[in-house]
Amino acid sequence: MKELLRTNDITVIAYARAVLADAGIESFELDVNTSVLEGSLGILPRRLMVVDVDLHDAIELMQDHEIPCA
Repeated sequence: MKELLRTNDITVIAYARAVLADAGIESFELDVNTSVLEGSLGILPRRLMVVDVDLHDAIELMQDHEIPCA
């Protein structure tokens, strides 16, 4: 898996996941539990991962929807 984006903003993650799901690209969110442990203050970023073969298409989708990615 490759990192598509890293953010402290949970709304960006939700939007990105919805865009990816609509395009049929599976994604996985990392560091969710760590963020919860720190009290959901938004200090620690969450990472959105995609399968290696989907990375190029996922980056294009993020650019089309003006979502900043790694």
